[in-house]
Amino acid sequence: MPAGEAVGTVELPVVVGVDGSDAASDALDWAAEMAGRRGLPLRVVHASLWERYEGYIPGTAADRPAERLHSEAVLATAAERAGRRVPALKVMTDLAADDAVTALLRAGKSAEALVVGSRGRGEFASLLLGSVGLGIAARAQCPVVVVRGRPENVRGAMNRVVVGIAERERPGEQEPAPPSAAVAFALREARLRGGELEAVHAWRCAGPEDHTRPGEHARPGNHGGRGNHGGRGNHGGRGNHGGREEQGAREARGTRETHRTRETQSAREAHEWRAAELLDETLGGATAAGLPPVPVAHRPVEGPARKALLDASAHADLLVVGARRRQGHFGMQLGLVNHAVLHHAKCPVAVVPVS
Repeated sequence: MPAGEAVGTVELPVVVGVDGSDAASDALDWAAEMAGRRGLPLRVVHASLWERYEGYIPGTAADRPAERLHSEAVLATAAERAGRRVPALKVMTDLAADDAVTALLRAGKSAEALVVGSRGRGEFASLLLGSVGLGIAARAQCPVVVVRGRPENVRGAMNRVVVGIAERERPGEQEPAPPSAAVAFALREARLRGGELEAVHAWRCAGPEDHTRPGEHARPGNHGGRGNHGGRGNHGGRGNHGGREEQGAREARGTRETHRTRETQSAREAHEWRAAELLDETLGGATAAGLPPVPVAHRPVEGPARKALLDASAHADLLVVGARRRQGHFGMQLGLVNHAVLHHAKCPVAVVPVS
């Protein structure tokens, strides 16, 4: 067990799904290193119906014995590879007679984390994220790591873990909440890697156009120029009077625009301050408990959360996001932002369930 980490009463393994593909080999390497850092065993799972789930179906019943031999060879090769990757690692193998999603979800009920590749072996291997990875990330009871992204990010060359911080559930609560499961997972991973943690919170502020009231559009500039028609200015000075009206209207519009600009700037500063406060509160007690300190960078970002996290993934070894699990709801529980990062992030993504 790495120094400084508490010894748990139950030693749960890191579980990785393999199917013989290059993406699964990347996931295997990543999972082996994660298990090694945490001092945990590695459980390698191969589902015998994996090819059928992803689109490949054996031609005849006579192919089934060969499929069994193939499955055993996949597991043996994976176990050997993991042992070479992390020599002191305890490796277990599991050949599950089920489809990949069912087998891995079952294994995840007693796992520290589930690790999968970004795509499988079947005919749909060109999809951004395979059906196996998406189904597991949406429903697993433990953290799920989808290994994807650029080679340098997958190798861990960035020395940084990024965690996305969402808005607080109950605005205005006074008692500081304990670190969320996603923050705790990210902190531990950053600590074990000897890197820094970057906490990203996206916020948005309405622009000046969002504050314009109905009917307050600028009037055409020629409404006050009646005095220029045919020398009417010689008859009682009506042209000068119209010019003064136009000048007054321009000044009024300028005053309103200045006021809106100040309001927008004030609102932006308030949003930025609240974002920074949220990051402080979320991470304030996260480095306690006598564990080695982790350098933490707070980064409030103006803009959509999707873009902020995808931008941050470019310089991260791991992007961690939370996914709320609603009791009694058995559908896909990911959300639009999590879908986006699972499909487009430039580094591995960890989806941590939040009950």
